Amino acid sequence: MNFQALHQQNSPLQLANVWDAGSALAAGHAGYQAIGTSSAAIAAMLGYDDGQNMDFDALLFIVSRIRAVVDLPLSIDLEAGYSETNDGIIENIQRLKNAGVVGINLEDSHVVNGERRLDDAATFASTLRTLVQACPDMFFNVRTDTFLLNHDNALEQTLFRGQLYEEQGANGFFVPCVTQAEHITAIVRDVKLPLNVMCMPELADFVTLASLGVKRISMGNFVHKGMQARLQDMLNTIQLTQSFSDVFAHEDY
Repeated sequence: MNFQALHQQNSPLQLANVWDAGSALAAGHAGYQAIGTSSAAIAAMLGYDDGQNMDFDALLFIVSRIRAVVDLPLSIDLEAGYSETNDGIIENIQRLKNAGVVGINLEDSHVVNGERRLDDAATFASTLRTLVQACPDMFFNVRTDTFLLNHDNALEQTLFRGQLYEEQGANGFFVPCVTQAEHITAIVRDVKLPLNVMCMPELADFVTLASLGVKRISMGNFVHKGMQARLQDMLNTIQLTQSFSDVFAHEDY
């Protein structure tokens, strides 16, 4: 089943968000149908803040290592494109395609002086149209940050942007931080793109999300953060107990 078709199943596509070869292998062993990178997780792993603070070549290297160990469909969190020009973004997408990537996330916001801000919708839509026309074989999962940024009219602005991006050729619509059933229902009703929601404490279970019409469920960087918290706990315990007993207390040993 190709990547586009995975977004048309009765049950939502559960996308494992990975950050390196090891996490990609784990997702494969767990039986996920597809994987996607988390920009925040990769940035944290490499010691950067999220928001395109690392070089695109660093991202491409991580992509190459993931592709070397798994053959699952791979989507890449390209953030805002890793370039200030359309030509630069197109070149980045082409390099990802050559590396075996089938989809990207592209977001309608930028981090400016440490603060994330929504882009002008019309300007972003124009860029999107140019990118889609130049890269017709790539699955464009377009992310709007209306709910993430607590926009005053989040739902209204989400519907407006979703319909606009649909007109410009987007293949999917990603709305991180949307959790309320009535909001999800409205987006599914009014935006005719597969809806992608993200792991949040208030998010409903997967069966409920399927009943609401959600087509893709992703993890963001929360699994990576959970892994880091467990690592910190283990290292703290070694210091506290002055032994490695906790290391070998798990079933794998």
